Amino acid sequence: MRNYYADSSVLVKRHVNETGANWFRMLCCPAAGNAIITSWISMVEVYSAFNRRLRESALNPNDYIQIANDFKVICLNDYELIELNPPIVERSKLLLENHHLRAYDAVQLATALIVNETLQQAGLMLLTFLTADERLLSAAQKENLSTDNPNLHL
Repeated sequence: MRNYYADSSVLVKRHVNETGANWFRMLCCPAAGNAIITSWISMVEVYSAFNRRLRESALNPNDYIQIANDFKVICLNDYELIELNPPIVERSKLLLENHHLRAYDAVQLATALIVNETLQQAGLMLLTFLTADERLLSAAQKENLSTDNPNLHL
């Protein structure tokens, strides 16, 4: 079993066919026994991605309803969702001061860093930070997180 922190750019791949989708679906397979960790804000970001596809006619309204409902159920049952809290906000501030990140990306990275520190203190396997966003990937690497980009997995 491995611990993965998945940002919204990765979570959406479980529901929409695009590069890296099959790879991420295999990581999420219950038989793999992996823990998928993310922030509650990921839900907002993924709903936004689904709605963009709907507006661009890449999803039809019926598919959108099904995908959005499936996503909610999977989030609540399969992922470990981390609440936004004062330490995450403070770490996000520091990340924004040190990296060229968008606000939600800073929250994602701060959450992953704090979860990773908690895992380390408990003597557990550290996480791998998953994102398809090159800027966020670079910042995570500079913060010494193990990373992977699903877009590199066909």
